Amino acid sequence: MAVPSMSLEQEINPWEAQSARFEFAARKLNLDPGLWKVLSTPAREIIVHFPVHMDNGSIEMFTGFRVQHSVARGPGKGGIRYAPDVSLDEVRALASWMTWKCAVVNIPFGGAKGGIICDPKKMSQGELERMTRRYTSEIIEFIGPEKDVPAPDMNTNEQTMAWIMDTYSMHMRQTVTSVVTGKPLNIGGSRGRREATGRGIKVICDESMRYLNMNVEGCRVIVQGFGNVGSNAARLMHEAGYKIIGIAEFDGGLYNPNGIDIHQLLEYRSRNNTILGFSGAEAMPSDEVIESECEILIPAAMENVITSRNADRIKARVVVEGANGPTTAVADEILAEKRIFVMPDILSNAGGVTASYFEWVQDRQGYFWKEAIINEQLEQILRDSFEDVTRYAEAHNVNNRIAAYMLAIDRVAFTIKQRGIYA
Repeated sequence: MAVPSMSLEQEINPWEAQSARFEFAARKLNLDPGLWKVLSTPAREIIVHFPVHMDNGSIEMFTGFRVQHSVARGPGKGGIRYAPDVSLDEVRALASWMTWKCAVVNIPFGGAKGGIICDPKKMSQGELERMTRRYTSEIIEFIGPEKDVPAPDMNTNEQTMAWIMDTYSMHMRQTVTSVVTGKPLNIGGSRGRREATGRGIKVICDESMRYLNMNVEGCRVIVQGFGNVGSNAARLMHEAGYKIIGIAEFDGGLYNPNGIDIHQLLEYRSRNNTILGFSGAEAMPSDEVIESECEILIPAAMENVITSRNADRIKARVVVEGANGPTTAVADEILAEKRIFVMPDILSNAGGVTASYFEWVQDRQGYFWKEAIINEQLEQILRDSFEDVTRYAEAHNVNNRIAAYMLAIDRVAFTIKQRGIYA
């Protein structure tokens, strides 16, 4: 994949990164120019500025976004993130990635994403609740079970979703559990949802090992990011016989060439609220952990972890992307030259949105499934999707990321052609 030369600022801009992959895949598909225009532009971008009463009696203004990239295949679907550096370009990129992700695993959703510029670590629970409810009321006419279904993302959780669901329900004058996914279990949440993204990553690692004729037993794994996604992936893979030799977090890393006991590490973090100081591994700077020799590297935290600055030092045989956009387009080329097998985010971390789809279906039916059924269905969808992507890559002589984009774009474009353009 030839990427035009770009500055580091352009390289790490998520919208530019998404656009570079989209354009390359669309060109390979000989995509109709009109459909190219439709799919390269978000359908709707909402920016809201709203006041919130803070605990000290002051009023603060917050800025929130909701971008709906495509609703051609079904309601918009995508998380809401709270962070100081949330930007419209980031939310745009994440919304488009959701379109492609839902199409790759063939579930009937389009792509959307939301966010609020704030520092949740400096806010009380009451301030977060008031901000969440006001944001929900500002975008309320644009969300709903048939329109756009939010979910948790960075710095949001089950409690955030409960507040959104309650606010929406108060305005509708009836309980509407299916307006969001990732809710607490007793108000319409789904079994298996919390660990679904991590479980999906394990499935993609299993399939990659099978595809490459490599053994799971003793396979060395490094996980970057030990939040919900990274910790669940690490635990499930540890239990399956993978050897987790490194964990990299924002404030430091751990390394043990003989393997880290993930159950002990989870207990330690639960008690101390950090992985630092854990006696079962030596402390190591996160950058060095990521660049250590291993069979599988799982970037599971945030965007732009593998860039032109460090891609040449990655020593993994396989990269399975747990985060959205962890590898830049320029870094992709470097990894390809090193013959590293990359399984892209729009497939690897699609376990979360697949389980969200199950939750949405269950809420609408009012009938809830056993966890074993959810896990079985999730694993089957991801195995089938892995096969679709690798077969597409072989048939078109492209890497897995471009194959996933081509497959997704093809499915969405076909739907738009069938539906026609309303005028």
